[in-house]
Amino acid sequence: MKEVLVVYYSQTGQQRDILKNIMKPFDAATTNITYHAIKPVKEYPFPWPTLDFFDVFPESFLQIPTELEPIPTSVLDKKYDLVILGYTVWYLTPSIPVNSFLKSAEGKKLLQNTPVVTVIGARNMWIMAQEKMKQLLVDCGARLVGNIALVDRNINHISVITIQHWMLEGRKDRKWGIFPKPGVSEKEISEASKFGVIIQEALLSNNYESLQERLLKKDAVIVNPSLIATDQRGNVVFSKWSSMLIKKGGPNTPKRRKLLPYFNYYMIFAIWVIAPIVFIVFLLTYFPLYGKIKKDKQFYASVRLKRD
Repeated sequence: MKEVLVVYYSQTGQQRDILKNIMKPFDAATTNITYHAIKPVKEYPFPWPTLDFFDVFPESFLQIPTELEPIPTSVLDKKYDLVILGYTVWYLTPSIPVNSFLKSAEGKKLLQNTPVVTVIGARNMWIMAQEKMKQLLVDCGARLVGNIALVDRNINHISVITIQHWMLEGRKDRKWGIFPKPGVSEKEISEASKFGVIIQEALLSNNYESLQERLLKKDAVIVNPSLIATDQRGNVVFSKWSSMLIKKGGPNTPKRRKLLPYFNYYMIFAIWVIAPIVFIVFLLTYFPLYGKIKKDKQFYASVRLKRD
C-alpha cells in the first residue's frame, strides 16, 4: 500500500478543491491518502480587511514564519511515498502558512528524502514563488518531481479587479455582473483529475523521471513569458519595500500601518502604469530575445533547480 500525504493551506477553499479533484482518480486499493490542512495559531481572515491584507506583506515576502498548530501524531508518524503540496502565492512568494510549514521541524521531518509534487493555485504570477519553493524543498531534503500551476486565465488587469472583489469583499460572483468570476475557473478545477491519473501511475511504478514531462503534455503548467520580467522586477522592488516596512515594527504596529497606505498606492501605480510599460518592452524585444524567452519558458515549466 502506497502512502500519500496531501498537505496544503487554503484560505478561500479553492486550493482544497483543486487538490480534492487531483486526488479523485487515486485507487483506494493501492493508495492510502492522508490530508493535512496547515493551520496557523492566529488565522488569517477571509475576506481580508484592506490594511490587514497589506500588513502581511513584509513577513510574506521575507519568508518569516508564523506559529502553526501542531501536526497530529497520526500524520507525523507515517513515512510517505509521495507528498502533494498545495500552495497559494502571497506577494510573489509562497504564502506565510506554507513557508512556515516548510521551515518547521515537523515539515522537514515529513518531507525529508520524499518525492514532492507542488500544486499552485494563483492569480497569475507564480514563477518566482516556485523558484523560492524549489529552494525551500532543497532545505527540507525533499525532491521536487512535479509541478502543476492552475491560474486565473483572464488578462492581468481584469484579474486584479476580480481578485480584489473576492479577497477583500468575500464575493466570488461576477463583479457588477460584467466581470468574469475570480480565481481558477471551475472547469479547470473539475478537470484537474487528469493530473491525478498521471501522478498515480508514477507513484505505483516508483518512477518520477518523466512525470513533469507527462504533466506538461496535459497543460499542467503554461508559462506566460510576458509576466516573467514583471515577476522578476516585482521581487526587486518588493525587497526594498519589505525591508523598509519591517524596520517600522511587527504586524499591526502603528508606525508600520501608517506606511501601508503608501504601499497600497505604489501597488496601484505598479499594476496600472509600470506593468504595462514592462509588457510594451517585452513586445518590442520579443524577436531579438526569442531564444532566451524560449529557454525561460522551458526552465520555469520544469522542476529543474538550475538552468542548463
